[in-house]
Amino acid sequence: MIFAVFADEPHDVIFIERAEHLRRHAGQIGLPGGTADPLDAQNPVTTALRELEEELGVPPERVRVVGTLPQVEQVSNRFLVTPVVGVVRAGTLLTIDHAETVGVFTVPLAAILEPGAVYEDVEVSRARGRKSYALDYDEHHIWGLTGRILQSFVDAWNAQPSQLRSDMESAFVNI
Repeated sequence: MIFAVFADEPHDVIFIERAEHLRRHAGQIGLPGGTADPLDAQNPVTTALRELEEELGVPPERVRVVGTLPQVEQVSNRFLVTPVVGVVRAGTLLTIDHAETVGVFTVPLAAILEPGAVYEDVEVSRARGRKSYALDYDEHHIWGLTGRILQSFVDAWNAQPSQLRSDMESAFVNI
């Protein structure tokens, strides 16, 4: 998966809505990304960039990878996911591959970083027996694995000092 953020203000983060006919996670909201391909040579950056291009038509040369977040487990199918953080060059057009994706939308980075915006979804946490995080933005309720990745990103951004924040701010002006 790739936490892809546009370089231009307001630094929108890209989310996708998965197609209803897919075998896994049909109709869910998430970050671009998917299963590793043997050609990716077990490299999460290669997988993330390939998936971003397949799903939204963003060529790898338009993305500056600034780091990764801690690996998370997708509980429903036991996949281990290493979220990649990348800055997408301003003016990059998104072209939806309708085979896997039915929609795309963005959320301003500031809305994600707003204190309390990503919150523990207590009801889901109780029901599942582990912490679950969510973000509500416009009509979108983003939760599950994506919610955990959002919380991980917010934690990394707010760390003192934050290498991720420093690298992203540099990429915003130098991509």
